[in-house]
Amino acid sequence: MFRSTPHLVEQTLEPRTPIIGFLGVSAVLGVVLALVSFFVYGMFAVPILIFAGAATVAGHALNNRYPHPVLGACNIVTLARVAMIAFLTGALVSPDVSVWVVFAVASLAFALDGVDGWLARRADLVSDFGGRFDMETDAALGAVISLWLLISGTIGAEILILGFMRYAFVAAAFVWPALQAPLPQAFRRKAICVVQIASLIFLLFPLTPQVAAMPVAAIAALLLSWSFLVDVLWLVRRAT
Repeated sequence: MFRSTPHLVEQTLEPRTPIIGFLGVSAVLGVVLALVSFFVYGMFAVPILIFAGAATVAGHALNNRYPHPVLGACNIVTLARVAMIAFLTGALVSPDVSVWVVFAVASLAFALDGVDGWLARRADLVSDFGGRFDMETDAALGAVISLWLLISGTIGAEILILGFMRYAFVAAAFVWPALQAPLPQAFRRKAICVVQIASLIFLLFPLTPQVAAMPVAAIAALLLSWSFLVDVLWLVRRAT
């Protein structure tokens, strides 16, 4: 009886370890984010609110669906990317920020995209939660960059196709239940996501020729639209 008690306590506490680590890392990143945002923007309310909201949603999902007993460096990297995206939201309300700062932070967030997946595979911590966390982080990065490109006057409202296609798909799923079914893994989807974000980063680069902006945006938007159309048709056929 007494020998089994510690084992039972260990089994009870072990699943809670990832969320405790997640909350600790979130707190540290929140402090760093507040300090950097105040230094760059002179305020930190918007980035902190965005980061707190995103971390709350991600933490809830992790606590309920993450199957591993440790948080892992993979999820810490993704959470750091979320903090970078939250920092970029401050640029949307701070018109005087340097475009080079926006470009540098966005580029770093994009460069770390493949690192979290590699770390997850290396540590055997691959999970549906991690994949979804990474995907939603990519979508948020695209949305924030596209909004900044629009607000800064770099390109017109058509850039929102690149930034908000994912959210349009999610909204459509609320009124079209067939789109709520899970999709199979597809290299095509991952590759075009890379093209999407890379194109936005290219448009963000301060030295990009204006004449190249529209062709790059158009090609990336066509590829992204085609990819979503393929997924929609697959889901519709599966539902019928």
